[in-house]
Amino acid sequence: MKVNKIDHICIAVKDLDAARKLWEPILGKPQPDDPYVDEPEKIRVARYWLGEVGFELMESTTPDGDVAKFIEKRGEGVMIIGLNVDNTETAMNELKAKGYKFIGGLRPFRGCKFAFVHPKEVNGVLLELIDYPWNEFKKK
Repeated sequence: MKVNKIDHICIAVKDLDAARKLWEPILGKPQPDDPYVDEPEKIRVARYWLGEVGFELMESTTPDGDVAKFIEKRGEGVMIIGLNVDNTETAMNELKAKGYKFIGGLRPFRGCKFAFVHPKEVNGVLLELIDYPWNEFKKK
């Protein structure tokens, strides 16, 4: 499997607006570069581009969402490290063949796919594989 780069780092937060007030002065950004809501994943996100890496503050939109459950169990903090790959399905199949377990299967996001390696497989880290194209930087 070829990893192209770190795609994004996600911080699970209880209150997205409060977290933005803490992080934006540090990041040197007055607002997110790409705020969005992902209804299927039950999250509201403030994404900032730092070079070609996404830095995301993520809030659950429901009390039973995965982000809410993570915070209840572990508290706020780093929840996901995403690795950019050429093809998520190919990478997932390659890792499965090596014995890695995944949470669920392939999931859609903005014309690409992502999948989660189970944290028990990789030192407690929720590792995301994603083939996001990063067209934002190809336009520049």
